[in-house]
Amino acid sequence: MDSFPAYFPLAGRKVVIAGLGEAAEAKARLFEGSPATVVRLAAPDAFSPEAYKDAVLVFVGDPDEAFVQAAIAAARAAGALLNVVDRPTLCDFNTPAIIDRGQVVVAIGTGGSAPVMASLLRNVIEAQVPEGIGRVAALLARFQDEVRRALPVLHERRAFLRAALSSSAAEAALAGDMARAETLLRDALANGAPRTGGVKLLAAAGPVDLLSLRATRALGTADVVVIEPDADPEVVRLARRDVERLAPDEADASHLVSLAREGRQIVWLYARPLAPALLKALTDAGVVVDTLPVAASG
Repeated sequence: MDSFPAYFPLAGRKVVIAGLGEAAEAKARLFEGSPATVVRLAAPDAFSPEAYKDAVLVFVGDPDEAFVQAAIAAARAAGALLNVVDRPTLCDFNTPAIIDRGQVVVAIGTGGSAPVMASLLRNVIEAQVPEGIGRVAALLARFQDEVRRALPVLHERRAFLRAALSSSAAEAALAGDMARAETLLRDALANGAPRTGGVKLLAAAGPVDLLSLRATRALGTADVVVIEPDADPEVVRLARRDVERLAPDEADASHLVSLAREGRQIVWLYARPLAPALLKALTDAGVVVDTLPVAASG
């Protein structure tokens, strides 16, 4: 990872854009509708370090090279984080291609080396991100404290939230009916978290680009991952960094049954077929065992 992606909260924050022309206007358009206070600077105000005081982000873009250099010097004197349009070597951060869905923001960056590529990737991904997904995130944000209080156990909370993302409450939020969405989610919370754990088997010999969407989603939402030594490291990386990880010798039938009965979702990354006796013990105990499709078309 050559660059670390980070998100800056904008509510109550100051963003400075120094310069005139299309480059500066393009940066200004990024913040339309945001809760940030956007300050536009032209000469001579852009040459004073005081103008950049307390700015969380600073952008400099102007056709006049003398203006650019003077603005850079002033912003640096103020200790601001700086982006100079089309000058990656002068930047403290690069501006990614952005998909804006309100509280859901997707950013695609190339470290400033290939912005056209980032734009193309944005177009591909944007078609997969529903327009109303930000409202679903806003709904869950409003219930964050209630969910924590009602479900203090982490895996139960994750199970509830996982179910909520495909529930009628989420559908109502996607459609823009936030009042109904809140009612439905509160009713679901009052009825308790679902406890439908299971074991999903995924052939993990690789390559990673052959994994189906269903397989990648299962890995991204798993509570527990059993990792065989021969599993492709690129496949393993699709699991969350904080997921509980087990070696195969730690994942005997009794342990897996116990985890599933707690409502845990388990993904077993296997390089060779699992022992029939283990699978029989799981199914005899009533644990749902599902084999995930590998081919990307699956």
